[in-house]
Formats: sequence, C-alpha cells, structure tokens
Amino acid sequence: MVRASRFEIQGSWVKIARLADEWHEDVNDPEAIVRDLKASSNADLFTFWQRLPDTQPKYPYHREIDSIAVLPVTTYEHWLKNQINNKTRNLVTKAAKKGVVLKPVTFDDAFVRGMTAIFNETPVRQGMPFWHYGKDVETIRREFSRFLFREHLYGAYVDDELVGFIFLAHGGRYLMLGQILSMMKHRDKALNNALIAKAVEDCAEKKVPYLVYAVWPRGPLKEFKRHNGFDRVDLPRYYVPLTAKGRLALALGLHRNPLERLPDPAFLFLRDLRTKFYAWRHSDSLRQLTTEHRATTR
Repeated sequence: MVRASRFEIQGSWVKIARLADEWHEDVNDPEAIVRDLKASSNADLFTFWQRLPDTQPKYPYHREIDSIAVLPVTTYEHWLKNQINNKTRNLVTKAAKKGVVLKPVTFDDAFVRGMTAIFNETPVRQGMPFWHYGKDVETIRREFSRFLFREHLYGAYVDDELVGFIFLAHGGRYLMLGQILSMMKHRDKALNNALIAKAVEDCAEKKVPYLVYAVWPRGPLKEFKRHNGFDRVDLPRYYVPLTAKGRLALALGLHRNPLERLPDPAFLFLRDLRTKFYAWRHSDSLRQLTTEHRATTR
C-alpha cells in the first residue's frame, strides 16, 4: 500500500493525484501506485514525470511535456567564461563592486526578520500580486522551515542588512533554486545575478552536474534564465486515468490549466494586461518603491 502522505490531490471537478515531493522523489513502480490509488483514494487521474536527467520516455501511458530550466555545471570558471555573455558576466561582478557581501546563512531569527522585510517591500512582483506580501515573521518562519533538512541558504548583505537570499535544495541528481529573492530598491546592484553565481559555485564545489531553476517560463523571466546559462529541458509527464471521469477529462483535455494551452501571443497579451492592471491598482506602493530605489543610488 502506498503512503497517503506521499501524495497530494488537487482539483475540484477533476481530482488529480501526484507525488507531494515530485521534484525530489522518483516514481519507480507506477503500476503499483495506480492500483493503490484506485483502491484507496478519490482521485480521477494520477500524474507523474521522469526527473532530470531521465529525459527519454519509458512508460506506455498518455504522455505530455513539462519543460524545466536547467544549467549543466562543470566548474564555476567554465560557467563564467563560456556559458554566459559579457553583459551577464559584468552583472555578476557588479554586486561586489557596489558593496554587496554574499555569505552562507542559518535560518535564525535575524534571517527570518530580514526575509520578512524583503517579502513586505512591495505587493507586486513580476506583474502580479506577490503571494508572501503581508505575512508576519512567524508565518514566514513556519512556511520556510519545513524543508531545511535538505536546503542550505546564502544571503546578500549591504551594510549588514539582508537585501537578498537564495535557498538551494538538494534533489539528489541536481541542486534546485528553491527560493531566490532580493529587494527591488537595490535592483541596481544585480543581486539575483550574484546569487545565481553563488549557486553555480556551490553546485560546482559539490560536484553536482545540474542546477535547476524551476519551470521554463513564458515571458521575460525566460530571458533572465537564458542569460544566466539556463536552457530548456523537456521531461515526459504521464497521465493515468483512475476513474471513468478521469478518462473523459483526459480525452477532452481538461487535465491541464487552460492558460497552458493558449498560444504565446495570446498568453503574453493577457499577461501584459494583468501587469498594467496591478501596476494601476498598486500605483502608490510602486511609486514609493521607485523613490526608495532612487535614494539608494545617490
């Protein structure tokens, strides 16, 4: 019998089961899982993927593609000289020139307070409401302490103030950027580029062959990832019906988010509309943030 804690079930009309920790756990016997889910859950579909670097399909189920952002890592020097361009290379060194100090950190009270201040800097990031905005210190501590057993952290500091951080999670075959964020008022210091450079250095020192930066996006973040050496890698994702409803949903394409099926022009048009709406809705906060940014660059 499979452990229920290993799985999460999402969806309202069509309920889809998947590994709760699929970035870090493999499905080695899908037939056994399918049998147990049919007997012990209310899920209509079971979905799983093959983790990096297992990219060649090997199961007979309905298959689609999930794309993730992957940076092959050999040495830090190879990445710096050969996997990024001159513009990005200059951004990597910009933070140090502007007084940013990068160092390993522990998840203590001071760090959590610094995280909370960064989260509460602005209600909008990447053109949409930021899901951690408005949370207090205890909420942040609880939400981000769950996976510390496999994570290590680096902080970026200016005059002893935490202005950015990165969580690196061990995925066995790769390191994964679990969270990377920096203060927008210090965006002139290229903090995220410097934090990614630290992640590459860490990956090379541990002799882990891949650094993973979540999914391969649609929009501006794609170019940021590409400029830092990441590229798209396609992984097979499988969908296995567990009920008659699941078979119908799969046949009608109801198992995926409708936005995922939009062509890029339509998706980007809607994304731009969303960005303009939230910029208007939070114009006062964003104007204050711009003022603070100008003050830090004087």
